[in-house]
Amino acid sequence: MSVSDLSSRTQDYLKVIWGLQEWSDAPVTPTRIAERVGVRLSTVSEAVRKLDEQGLVQHARYGAITLTAVGRASALSMVRRHRLIEAFLASTLSYGWDEVHAEAEVLEHAVSDDLVNRIEAFLGSPTRDPHGDPIPSVDGALDMPDVITLTDALPGQRVRVERVCDTDADMLRFFETRGIVYGAKLQVLTKEPYAGSVVVEVDLDAEPATLGVAASDALRVSALD
Repeated sequence: MSVSDLSSRTQDYLKVIWGLQEWSDAPVTPTRIAERVGVRLSTVSEAVRKLDEQGLVQHARYGAITLTAVGRASALSMVRRHRLIEAFLASTLSYGWDEVHAEAEVLEHAVSDDLVNRIEAFLGSPTRDPHGDPIPSVDGALDMPDVITLTDALPGQRVRVERVCDTDADMLRFFETRGIVYGAKLQVLTKEPYAGSVVVEVDLDAEPATLGVAASDALRVSALD
C-alpha cells in the first residue's frame, strides 16, 4: 500500500506520531498529539481509534500509542516526502530554512512517490534536510546520529549541531543570525542552571551567544572531543 492511498488527515497523524518519538523516549499519548496538532483531545482520541482500526497503530486504553509495522512504513514515507521537499526548496528554489517547513506541509500531500524519488535522485540522495533531520531512504532506513540536547552539554565541551527543531520559524531566524545552523561547531563556554541559559561560541571565531532553555533544548548536538 502506498501512503498516497491514505487520507491527508491520516498522513498527518502518522507523521506527528513518528515525530513525537523520533528524538524522545517519552511515550506518545493522545495528550501529546493534541498539543502538537493544536486540536481537542477528543478529536485526537477519535483519530487514534480509526488509525487502530486500520492497523496503523496500537493503542491500549490509557496507554501509549505505537506504530505498527505498516504504520511505521507509512509514517516514514511521509517523513521522507516532507524532508526531501524541504531540501529541494532550500537548495533549488532558494527558500530559507525558516520557510521550507510550512511549504512542505502543503506539498507533501500532493506529490507522488515517483516524484519524490526523482527529487531524491536530482538532489544526489541527501541524507539530511536543511535542519539536520535524517531523510529516510526509499526502503525506510535512516541514520540517526548519537546526540544530546545542547542543554545537556557540559561547560568546555565542543559539539557539532546535528539537528535544529524546525517548528518555530522565529527561532530559526534567530539561530541563523548567530551562525547556529546544521553542521555548525559550538564551544560551550558557561552554563547558568538557575537562570536556564547556555553561553556558546560559534565556530571559535564569533561573538558568544546566550541561549535560553527553549533555544538550547531545540538543538541536538554530537560531541567533538
